[in-house]
Amino acid sequence: MKVVCVTGMPACGKEEFLKIARSKGFAVIRMGDVVREEAAKAGIPVKDPDVGNFANEERKKHGFDIWAKRTLPRISSGLSLVDGVRGPTELAVYRAAFPDGLCVVAVHSSPGTRMRRMMKRKRKDDPANEKEFRARDARELNWGLGEVIALADHVIVNEGDLTTYRTQATAIIEKIISEGK
Repeated sequence: MKVVCVTGMPACGKEEFLKIARSKGFAVIRMGDVVREEAAKAGIPVKDPDVGNFANEERKKHGFDIWAKRTLPRISSGLSLVDGVRGPTELAVYRAAFPDGLCVVAVHSSPGTRMRRMMKRKRKDDPANEKEFRARDARELNWGLGEVIALADHVIVNEGDLTTYRTQATAIIEKIISEGK
């Protein structure tokens, strides 16, 4: 069994990495889907500040690893990719569950690049302006996202064109499949 945890700041390019991984046979499990499902059950609107605050409150109540623990049962055998690891305690849950088959990939893009991407894609949970963008970054960094990025086995810098990024991502995925890490 191979499990890849993908991490990175919002709009860095994780979604494209997931598409490529899917095409190579990976099952994709999104921690954000688990958060949004739980938020919906609690009647929380699907807007970034609301869902983010809900996720943060759940971390305070149940521990910073709560979202990893709630996501873990969704991981099956074979090739699995977990999207959205936000902190070292979440990563520790996956490392404990998959001590020999875990790999961490971080995707990095500058804040300016990420903000432009968000303004262009206009996903309903994206920040509406620069102030919200900065607040979201601060919140996620406060959860320990920077530490997870620093601990990654592979890092892809996504500042160029989509073709270059896809080539880099495909190479990393193929390396993980062939080497086991």
